[in-house]
Amino acid sequence: MSSCCSQEKRTAGLERNKLVWLVIALLAVLALSYHVAVLVPFREVLAGYARILFWPLVLGLVIGGVIDHYVPRAYVSHVLAGKRRRSILYAVLWGFLMTLCSHGILALAVQLYKKGASPSSVVAFLLASPWANFPLTLMLVGFFGVAQAAYIILSAIAVALITGWVFQALEARGMIEKNPNTVELGDDFDIWKDVRQRLSGYRFDFARDARGIARGIAGLAEMVMWWILLGMSLAAAAGAYIPSHFFHQFMGKSFGGMSVTLAFATVVETCSEGSSPLAFELYRQTGAVGNALVFLMAGVATDYTEIGLLWANAGRRTALWMPAIAVPLILLFGHVANMIF
Repeated sequence: MSSCCSQEKRTAGLERNKLVWLVIALLAVLALSYHVAVLVPFREVLAGYARILFWPLVLGLVIGGVIDHYVPRAYVSHVLAGKRRRSILYAVLWGFLMTLCSHGILALAVQLYKKGASPSSVVAFLLASPWANFPLTLMLVGFFGVAQAAYIILSAIAVALITGWVFQALEARGMIEKNPNTVELGDDFDIWKDVRQRLSGYRFDFARDARGIARGIAGLAEMVMWWILLGMSLAAAAGAYIPSHFFHQFMGKSFGGMSVTLAFATVVETCSEGSSPLAFELYRQTGAVGNALVFLMAGVATDYTEIGLLWANAGRRTALWMPAIAVPLILLFGHVANMIF
């Protein structure tokens, strides 16, 4: 057996062990909560987050499993691993078409990376999808109104595009890791011609395809579930034990208020659908559209779950550069929003 395969098996075993111990610890805390009153708020908030995240996460894992089984690595490499700027446009457009929240997107983003997408495309996809996707557009319009919601969505797209293009420049200079999964293709490669050739020889087999999708889901779940459960646990602790009046008092319409909002978003960001009502409540209490924007978007850029997954899969430099580039842009767009609205 090659050293590469042995290393992959060791890594998978470590991820599985971490997940098992975290699940055991969570179950122990939940069991204690029925006897220790101080743990009851944690259990209730965690249950609320689980209800919010369950279906988006399942959908993300299923889509990731389907991609793993059906989509050749060459296709993702061809569309999302190019050095041209349009690769970032494709990544952001794909993010806009997704209907998943940030945690559902994590599973899909890891799968895209495994299939050969460049770090710049993966980061742009991660930043765009939770807030620039179409269902969330309608949700934000309902909360904030057309003008404010349009500003938030366009800001999310702008941050994703600029960050992706900066990542391309960093990758060209060797300042971030390259994706070892990327397949080098010739200039004459034609996806549609290849699809037609594959379909002409394809024979449907339900049992075989179901097993292939299930293997993809299982492998993806091993990689992402530890980080997602850890993120949910920390967010539940923050939601349960930080007083609700905290952000009303300290997150006013100022740079200091945005800074506190940024710190708070780093801790409590869980899911786009769950964060939207919190952001609207912050806006309703303070009148600061910019602070609501920072709360929504900075949670994605600074979320320990996403940074941890990038660190584990794409590399340390990729994980650290994402917040370093995106957070100043988010604060800039937030400051402009507070000046306009």
